[in-house]
Amino acid sequence: MNIWYISKYASPLKYGFATRHFYLSKEFEKKGINTTIISSDSNHLVNFPNFTQTYNQENIDGVETWFIRTKKYYGAHSFGRILSWFDFEWKLLKWSKKDLDTPDVIIVSSLSIFTIVSGLILRKKYGVKLIFEVRDIWPLTITEVAGTSNYHPFILLLSRIEKLGYRKSDIVVGTMPNLKEHVNNLLNVEKEVYCIPQGVDIELYQNPEKLSEEYIQKYIPKDKFIVGYAGTIGKSNALDTIVDVAEKLKDNEKIHFLLVGDGDYREELMERSSGIENLTFAPKVKKAQVQSVIQYCDVLYDSVIDSKLYDYGLSRNKWIDYMFAGKPMLVSFKGFKSMINEAENGYFVKPENTEELMEKIKELYHLPSKELMEMGQRGKDWLLENRTFDKLAEKYLKILKNA
Repeated sequence: MNIWYISKYASPLKYGFATRHFYLSKEFEKKGINTTIISSDSNHLVNFPNFTQTYNQENIDGVETWFIRTKKYYGAHSFGRILSWFDFEWKLLKWSKKDLDTPDVIIVSSLSIFTIVSGLILRKKYGVKLIFEVRDIWPLTITEVAGTSNYHPFILLLSRIEKLGYRKSDIVVGTMPNLKEHVNNLLNVEKEVYCIPQGVDIELYQNPEKLSEEYIQKYIPKDKFIVGYAGTIGKSNALDTIVDVAEKLKDNEKIHFLLVGDGDYREELMERSSGIENLTFAPKVKKAQVQSVIQYCDVLYDSVIDSKLYDYGLSRNKWIDYMFAGKPMLVSFKGFKSMINEAENGYFVKPENTEELMEKIKELYHLPSKELMEMGQRGKDWLLENRTFDKLAEKYLKILKNA
């Protein structure tokens, strides 16, 4: 079997940020499945080299990889990002691909959702099976998180492409556990939809890069019960609630809140929380240092806005980070529940509910250390049992072979 795995935003760890495409492809190769990743060098999260050719081949961890040089953009919400999508599709389709092995299966992985159109064209050309892999539900993400109207011309275009992809692809695979409900509601028919969630990179997690002594001294409080968050600090991360809890507990000298990360809402949130002494904002760390920083926490927190987008579930890299750390988790989320409830390593609380979150933090604070450790360990054990990439790849290949 030859697989083409196409995603504009597939990136390897060697360029700063590894996506699931590389982990899964590496496992496919170990199982004797020839895999080629086709991606772009235009990605606001990754530091690619300055390619001089349009089509650039590399062998990365045994996986043949092609990066298409495309229009650069700055910022996730820029118009240039959309132009870069179209540039990728145009160059993908006009490429002769004579140096690639003919595929038996093509996996098209969003984002960008426009790649499913290219996938349909390539499927017809090569007479192969097409898998539509959904990592973000577009355009629902834009309408729910950004508040864009359902009747905006661009949203209407994306909606038509989304339905086309679901309807015409041979199989739909989603990272979210309840995507099938969304797809079937949209199409008004039963469509086969599978879940292959995010996985854990054991090698990266077992050998984290250490924090500098200066970082530890400046940002990690000593002799405190630390409730930590590590990730993007944006509006959609709904961190106002944890800041409100910190303010309510400001007289408790034992509980401290640590927010690690960067984002477009960080400065505003810092300004809003000025004077709250039991709350620390620490700078973003490298992916390879995440385990090092969250090991200093006693409880790990995550949150999202209250949105129907999450009725279809989440498979967040952050939850995998947290579970591997072996720490209890608190998540402000009321959508389709998975992972934490399955592992029994923490609690879901209602989103944007300050009182419930505060009470649950106080409850965990008063638990014996042994119980906290056992709770966190349950999460790590569940993760290693269910979410290693070798097991996810095996499940994926069963789906592909039956396509």
